[in-house]
Amino acid sequence: MSVTSLLAQSAPDTAELSAPSHGLPNASVRPAPVLSSPPMSGDIPADEFRAAMASLAAPVTVVTCYDEYGNPRGLTASAVSSLSLDPPLILVCLDRGSRTHDVLVAANAFTLHLLGPENENLARTFAGPTDQRFENVRLASGPTSRHAPQLADSALRLTCARHDTIEAGDHTILVGRVAASDCMGRPAGGLVWHHRGFAHAKPVAGR
Repeated sequence: MSVTSLLAQSAPDTAELSAPSHGLPNASVRPAPVLSSPPMSGDIPADEFRAAMASLAAPVTVVTCYDEYGNPRGLTASAVSSLSLDPPLILVCLDRGSRTHDVLVAANAFTLHLLGPENENLARTFAGPTDQRFENVRLASGPTSRHAPQLADSALRLTCARHDTIEAGDHTILVGRVAASDCMGRPAGGLVWHHRGFAHAKPVAGR
């Protein structure tokens, strides 16, 4: 039972709650009135929502995994965020209409690649035809590559175990628990999607 329910059951039936005030035994305090907001009229139109979200700069990443046959699969994703520090969790929002959706959701592990300005072509490749995404793409070898494919040209790679999946509208939120971080010695990030095109994030001068 929630704390709110317990308070509701234990509260007196009268409209006043007795409480001492400056030592006066008969003083009482009236609860503040609860102000309710009017009901929402409905959803924003889809095209208006897309236009609004185009103004929100988002990181450009590539998410990869192995399918049940051991083949590398992946896609470009921009709805990505850190979720928790303890334990270390990240989330990726996956369109359920994507041909890679089911593979990523079912995989035990995946790798999130943070891209820099030099990785625009890589981002385009993994947003292109599914069967061509790994053509002419360099893969890295190493301990984490047995869990999920590692793109050699990515500045930073986070290898994750699948932690949870949450259905949300027409997307699935894939939550990963970060098990390894591989940095290529270059600044990570910097490639963002903004106003329906690539943009490059740079530190503010003097900081």
